[in-house]
Amino acid sequence: MKTQLLVKSALAAAALASAWIATPALSQNFPISAEQRDTAKQVAQKGVPLGDLTANAPDRHTVKPGDTLWAISALFLKSPWRWPELWGMNLEDIKNPHLIYPGQVLVLERSNGMARLRLDSTGSSQDPNEPPTVRISPRTRVESLADAALPTLRSSIIEAFLAEPVVVDEAGLMAAPRIVSAQESRVLLTRGDRAYARGTAEAPLLDDQRLQKQFRVFRNATPLKDPITGEVLGFEGQYVGKATLVRGETMAEVQDKGGDTSPTIVPATIDIVAAKEEMRVGDRMLPEPPRELRTYTPHAPKGLTDGRIVSVYGSAVVNAAQNQVVAINRGTRDGMEPGLVLAILKDGARVVDKTDEARPLMKLPDERNGLLMVFRTFERVSYALILEITDGVRVGDRLTNPR
Repeated sequence: MKTQLLVKSALAAAALASAWIATPALSQNFPISAEQRDTAKQVAQKGVPLGDLTANAPDRHTVKPGDTLWAISALFLKSPWRWPELWGMNLEDIKNPHLIYPGQVLVLERSNGMARLRLDSTGSSQDPNEPPTVRISPRTRVESLADAALPTLRSSIIEAFLAEPVVVDEAGLMAAPRIVSAQESRVLLTRGDRAYARGTAEAPLLDDQRLQKQFRVFRNATPLKDPITGEVLGFEGQYVGKATLVRGETMAEVQDKGGDTSPTIVPATIDIVAAKEEMRVGDRMLPEPPRELRTYTPHAPKGLTDGRIVSVYGSAVVNAAQNQVVAINRGTRDGMEPGLVLAILKDGARVVDKTDEARPLMKLPDERNGLLMVFRTFERVSYALILEITDGVRVGDRLTNPR
């Protein structure tokens, strides 16, 4: 009789198309605020009004690989960012809203004008908060994954933007080291090439063990201007590649044809280790920031927020579509943080009242046009992903609280 294996670790999706399993002890530590937990507790006691459900909210939903918490929230609730209420609908079954796994079945119950959500554990003797148990043959290859719990949103959409955008103030721009020359009088540089760079007189590019040796190369520092005041909030650099510092810059005594010697600058040596596009003399460098593994917990601002869209990242156009990244005129000093969800308001049109003999000019009310979520912040500027829209988003569109 063949021995069967009882598997409660994460299994490779190729081996088990029906379910992914993860051990909660290995799961990421997703942040849950006290406010979100309180909201969930309130909903757990009374449920969610039926009017808050989407028109086509399903009675049952089987969680699939590729699902996200945002998508599941949007499936049941009219406002996806209100995921704490979705969690509160099944608080007894799911202790941590981030530990929802493919293979689990969510059941929507409607009663007395309220709705509740629970995990379907019919026919199962295991804890409904645990991933499903799957039996496999010993011949099946088993691999342990660090975490198969659903993410809030697909990180692949914004992964490139987590590394690429560079925003500096004017002083930081002027102090950034620059590429000054290439070997053999080359004009363009790419991966594998060697080049030379300099810092400033106050901050030369030194080969110091205490300093960062990995640099991000950028060009075309475009000013980000507040669409209302015209004030420059920072400079956005176009990411073009990465470089490693090989030798720091120094001074050397160089003898001229007449035999006289004079101190001469010896620029730092750098190697181009990655290239999104070709680099050239004049491009600037900033230290490579440490890589961060962020989690995004969608939530509304605690106070009133009033902002504007400054630009569409990586594009010269003024219109943005869904899943595009935009810069906004609010940063860390204004309370911006990763995960904040803001509503996009379309500027009301200016029209003439033709029913009035005086033909006065009117401005129609601003109408909600969609949602965006902040995912990267600087002091005065933040980057946000457009989650959903009903019409094109324009530079200058207003941002406010989602309710």
